Amino acid sequence: MTRIFDDPTEFADAAIDGLVAAHRHRLERLDGGVVRASEMQDGQVAVVIGGGSGHYPAFAGLVGPGLAAGAACGNLFASPSAGQIYRVAKAAANGGGVLLSYGNYAGDVLHFGQAQERLNAEGIETRTVVVTDDIASAPQDRFGERRGIAGDLTVFKVAGAAAEEGADLDEVLRLAEKANHRTRSLGVAFDGCTLPGADAPLFHVPADTMSLGLGIHGEPGISDHELPTSAELAELLVSRLLQDRPAEAGTRVVPIVNGLGTVKYEELFVLFGHVDRLLAEAGYDVVEPECGELVTSLDMSGASLTLFWVDDELERLWTAPADTPAFRRGSVDAGARRTFGAADADTTEHEAATAASAGLGAMAAEMIETARDVVVHHEGELGDLDAIAGDGDHGIGMRRGVEAAAAAARSVAGERCARDVLAAAGDAWSEKAGGTSGALWGAGLAAVGQVLGNKEEHDGADAAAAADAFRDAVVALGKTELGDKTMVDALHPYADAVRAGVAAGRPVAEVLAEAAGVAMEAARATAELRPKKGRARPLAEKSLGHPDPGAYSFALIATGIAERLAARTRA
Repeated sequence: MTRIFDDPTEFADAAIDGLVAAHRHRLERLDGGVVRASEMQDGQVAVVIGGGSGHYPAFAGLVGPGLAAGAACGNLFASPSAGQIYRVAKAAANGGGVLLSYGNYAGDVLHFGQAQERLNAEGIETRTVVVTDDIASAPQDRFGERRGIAGDLTVFKVAGAAAEEGADLDEVLRLAEKANHRTRSLGVAFDGCTLPGADAPLFHVPADTMSLGLGIHGEPGISDHELPTSAELAELLVSRLLQDRPAEAGTRVVPIVNGLGTVKYEELFVLFGHVDRLLAEAGYDVVEPECGELVTSLDMSGASLTLFWVDDELERLWTAPADTPAFRRGSVDAGARRTFGAADADTTEHEAATAASAGLGAMAAEMIETARDVVVHHEGELGDLDAIAGDGDHGIGMRRGVEAAAAAARSVAGERCARDVLAAAGDAWSEKAGGTSGALWGAGLAAVGQVLGNKEEHDGADAAAAADAFRDAVVALGKTELGDKTMVDALHPYADAVRAGVAAGRPVAEVLAEAAGVAMEAARATAELRPKKGRARPLAEKSLGHPDPGAYSFALIATGIAERLAARTRA
């Protein structure tokens, strides 16, 4: 259990602040993460990594010469926002373009993708390599669907070393993709991890058993097994990984035994000894291995094994010097400290609001405050639901997002039009929540704002158009469909019900109340679905019988807003 903290919602930022204070000669703190403090070569590719916090040394601990130029750091187990990634990448960029690299999780893909589009639009050439090393999360013929776990390190190290050697962006991209293709990982858990402020782990593993194929975000494994001896565990991990080895793999391999939080180094060394023996017996030559904590999951009790098949160029880059807070190899001349400019100021000019739109903007701020109250009330329930087949952060992520959205909306309500109020709320939600839900709710609110605009008057047709716009934005960004077991399964019937009610000429408050009921019924019906997207997908069977957290939180918010509007109508 995490015991050293103040406000649990600020734990991730406080940890990064402390890391930078402890490594001030290596790191520079930014709004959104960290960058290397030392100078880079002119025209050097900036390798920018990132993901949720709670995984130290990943991601901020891997920033420095010979490795990453920057790391975008999200909330605990939640992806950084597009804004955070953009700011870190822009600060890290040094004329040679940017390579973004991160584990394959839905929220990270959404936010890093948005940041990449923005960087490219500004003339900073940006590419992406997504890490997909976890063999438990998808079969080999669906390699691109696999999660990124401890194999992140091999991809980041190869890319960072290539950039340090002066390779251009195309070459750094090629080598990073090659490293990813030659990396395989598999992990086990002996018990779950506990988020700061929580009174219980996200999941428990039964006594005398272990969970095979866990994720690094508090997700449980895909199957439970009787607790083996260390030799039996090594045999299981090595045999499974060798069965999945790349077709072009040779006999040189880098083994990485990784502790996930509470397994002691001596235990990891015992496991590594067996791994080393088994690889030798299988005819492999071990190259520059690693054994320790490299990608953790807060206080999870567990370990993983990564095998990285190298050739001459990959071995050279893997063994090249590096100097970061958590990964050091060889001798590095860090050079002088870089200078960093101030963040760009917001100089956006806003159109004067019509009286009707200013009033609607104030009402929108009130409804977002209602959504905040709903989420705060149900935060624990949403986290528990998410922990069944995910990482348990949906409650805290939604709370961070909606609290930021409510504050941003209220700060401009009454002065700005509905479009600007909702745009501010959407930006804040995406920025503070991170994760998939942050991206989707941020995009949805912004889309509603665009529809409502700055008009002289509004009617029921605007309510229908707003519901459609929210749905369309979520579907387009999340690339989800009905039946995928996501928020869309509640959102689609909600929008349809709103449009039908408005077309029938009924009052908006009455229409939204009925639509909220439809959304809740649809959300509960997702219990019978198997997830096809997101972190719950590898644990489809465990999610059966439980509604999707995103669909359920949407239905709760829709219900709360409908009740608030009904109360306003009666007043």
